Amino acid sequence: MILIGMLDSPYVRRVAIYMKVMGIEFEHRPLSVFSDFDAFTKINPAVKVPTLITDDNQVLIDSTLIIHYLGKYSTHSAAPASSSEAEELRDLHLTGFALAACEKAVQLVYEQRLRPEEKQHQPWVTRVTQQLHGAWQTLENGLREGHPDMLSVAGISIAVAWSFTELMLPDTVNCARYPEVARFRLLAEQRPEFLATPLI
Repeated sequence: MILIGMLDSPYVRRVAIYMKVMGIEFEHRPLSVFSDFDAFTKINPAVKVPTLITDDNQVLIDSTLIIHYLGKYSTHSAAPASSSEAEELRDLHLTGFALAACEKAVQLVYEQRLRPEEKQHQPWVTRVTQQLHGAWQTLENGLREGHPDMLSVAGISIAVAWSFTELMLPDTVNCARYPEVARFRLLAEQRPEFLATPLI
């Protein structure tokens, strides 16, 4: 399998760590949707990361769909899973808010770094920032009640999302505001699968 995309994307990194947890061997091609746009269009005309090329040359996009495919059809050892319906529901709840945090963080990064300051729409920035904090506060509250397995989809998603958000938006979020999230991320980032898949 071939995973395409830069690891500074939380979505690409999420899939890469999951594949390592599953023990799936893959080639990583760190193509950028910006500097490698023309080359990327030849592989995936939508130029979206992550892009996964399966062993039978099917092109899959969207990190959640890729993880679903890998979890359902891989012959490798399964990643840690919830043991009850209640735990599974909680993991889905946490994963959803981690992905929402990723989405809002990426929107802010694009708005602040790609759009000239005089063309930034402040009401939109304020709205997205509020949504970002709403997602992180929900995750902070959830982690105070208990931690998911760090190598589960939920655990990977939370840790990857926080690492990206803290790196890219240090003036917007900080560890003091979300200490439980920061502590969880710190522990997760010490796992071999995370260390072997650095954000930068």
